[in-house]
Amino acid sequence: MDMQLIENNIQEIIDSLEKEVMALVTDETIDKQMTNIHMKPLASTKKILLNALESIQMVDRLYKEELEKVDE
Repeated sequence: MDMQLIENNIQEIIDSLEKEVMALVTDETIDKQMTNIHMKPLASTKKILLNALESIQMVDRLYKEELEKVDE
C-alpha cells in the first residue's frame, strides 16, 4: 500500500476544506448562523478523513508487523 500517496491525497482534500472554511469565515455577506450551518459539514468531513487516515495507518502498521513475524 502506498501510504505516502494516501496521506498526500487526504492532505490535499483537507487543505481544500480549510480553504472553503476560510472563505466562509471571511465572507461578510453571510451571517453568523449561516456560516455555522455551512461549517458543520466541512468540519465533520475533515474529522472523518483524519479518522480514516489514522485507521489506514494502523492497518498498514499491523500488516508490516505481521510480515515481520512471518519472516522471522
